[in-house]
Amino acid sequence: MSQSTTPHRSVRQRVAQFFAFDDPWVRPGGLTTQDWVVGAVATVVSVVLLELTRGLGAMNELEAPRWVQVGAVVVGAMLLVGRRQWPLVVAVLGAAHMFVVGVTMPQVMAQFAMQVIYFAIFFSGVAWARSRRDMGVVLGGVVVFMFAWLAWQMAVGVGMDSLRRELEPRAAESDGLLPLVTSYVLLTAITNVIYFGGAIIGGQVSWRAARQGARLGEQARTIADQAEELQRQAVLAERLRIARELHDVVAHHVSVIGIQAGASRRVLTTDPPAATAALSQVEASSREAVAQMRSLVGALRDPADGVSDGRERRAPEPGLADLATLVGEAETAGLTTAYEAVEATPGALEELPGPLGLAIYRIVQEALTNVRKHSTANHVGVVVRVDPSGDKPFAEVEVVDNGRPRPGTSGSGLGLLGVRERAAARRGLVEVGPRVGGGYRVRVRFPLEEREGAR
Repeated sequence: MSQSTTPHRSVRQRVAQFFAFDDPWVRPGGLTTQDWVVGAVATVVSVVLLELTRGLGAMNELEAPRWVQVGAVVVGAMLLVGRRQWPLVVAVLGAAHMFVVGVTMPQVMAQFAMQVIYFAIFFSGVAWARSRRDMGVVLGGVVVFMFAWLAWQMAVGVGMDSLRRELEPRAAESDGLLPLVTSYVLLTAITNVIYFGGAIIGGQVSWRAARQGARLGEQARTIADQAEELQRQAVLAERLRIARELHDVVAHHVSVIGIQAGASRRVLTTDPPAATAALSQVEASSREAVAQMRSLVGALRDPADGVSDGRERRAPEPGLADLATLVGEAETAGLTTAYEAVEATPGALEELPGPLGLAIYRIVQEALTNVRKHSTANHVGVVVRVDPSGDKPFAEVEVVDNGRPRPGTSGSGLGLLGVRERAAARRGLVEVGPRVGGGYRVRVRFPLEEREGAR
């Protein structure tokens, strides 16, 4: 037999949960012009209704002077002004006002306008109280006091004797299930339960609605802040990406131009054909640099569809298919290059995603640039390995040269930083440094997701 896992809660716990006694949230309030308007309108309406009631002769039995009656109504109505600023204080003053006026001028206390005012006071005491526990103590005390006063009037006060004398002549005409006096007492008790219960429960419902609205507002602000932060991070990431692209493009092509221009200068008079070939390489590298930089500028202007100036479309970004050309362009009179692609399964290289291919291309480009600018190497080899079928599928690029650092040259470090950032963006492992047997190695291994390897 299965048992419910919901813990049993006592009545006290249910009451504490409903009234949120442990909730530290404070409903924002304060004295505003609206409160003064409410007090003024309530005062005018109450005084008018008092005089209309007087016109019906309902106040003839009162011994209190007329100005006292009007003053009692005005004081009760003006309590509404502070119902949001001092909710519990006003609730206590409202209960005291109800008791004093009810004892001395019951006809004034019982009129419709005053009952509405008392209801609003008790409602506001629950809805606007700063501390939920203090509210429970104060309003609980008010309710107990009011029902004790009602019980005293019914049981030991003059109210019961007067009630019997008033209702006795009509007792013979009553055909109800209960005696006339009993019916009156129960009806009065039920009416007061509904009156005070409605004020307290309604006030708590109002407080909970305000609390929920505040939570939704906080969530909306949090979402807006997070969206703004994500947007800022996206912009920063894009700026870093473009900075890496620009560095790779400029560093690579400018180094090629410099080396080929130097070679052309040395053989300009002794070997004109070689000088012409070197200058042709300078021209090709400069064109390629301009084309790639224009592509990046086009991405900045219109990243949605790749239109740079409204007339021409961005050139496609380089990838694995361009590696052989890139490695071949790096070869000079004093530097030989080699490129090899190793595939565990046929076509694995072509199935790699474009962003990964671009990352590998830029890593090779940066490594070759460093060899030309900072190494004494006369040979550099580039190997790309792809194995999408193993236990840990991977794509790896390795650039190895046979030189040593060239004296008097030192880079900014941005190139290798870009290599590490590209690897980190795809959870790649980087190995950069001199080899034990001589030379320098740049190796990056990217893990492949199953969907990338099986694409």
